[in-house]
Amino acid sequence: MAADLSNIVKAYDVRGVVPDEWDESLAELFGAAFVEVTGAGAIVVGHDMRPSSPGLSAAFARGAAARGVDVTLIGLCSTDQLYYASGSLGLPGAMFTASHNPAQYNGIKMCRAGAAPVGQDTGLSQIRELVEGWSEAGAPSVP
Repeated sequence: MAADLSNIVKAYDVRGVVPDEWDESLAELFGAAFVEVTGAGAIVVGHDMRPSSPGLSAAFARGAAARGVDVTLIGLCSTDQLYYASGSLGLPGAMFTASHNPAQYNGIKMCRAGAAPVGQDTGLSQIRELVEGWSEAGAPSVP
């Protein structure tokens, strides 16, 4: 994957065509970077019904777990259900969905504990920088 993530990292989420613009290897790096930036000790992860969602969410969870955090995979759910889990459990979370986009797209909506959104000004730019740096370094797996 290319290290330039400018096409897929938006103002409040990550979104692009799978596997052309991003894939499970990048999802794993995003999981590690999410944990690094949030300082989380545990996270919650959910996904929608897109064919690529189970694999991407599992890869994100692997990246996070490789950083030593506990990951609660809630599986198939709506974004509202992920936000509810984040709020009720007091954990940062990640939802794999591309909302209204066609099925070949997928993305990640990330939040801090209490479902506080992660956007460019609240951690997403740092997450992007870490993922770009790690992917440029050619890391074979999560750093």
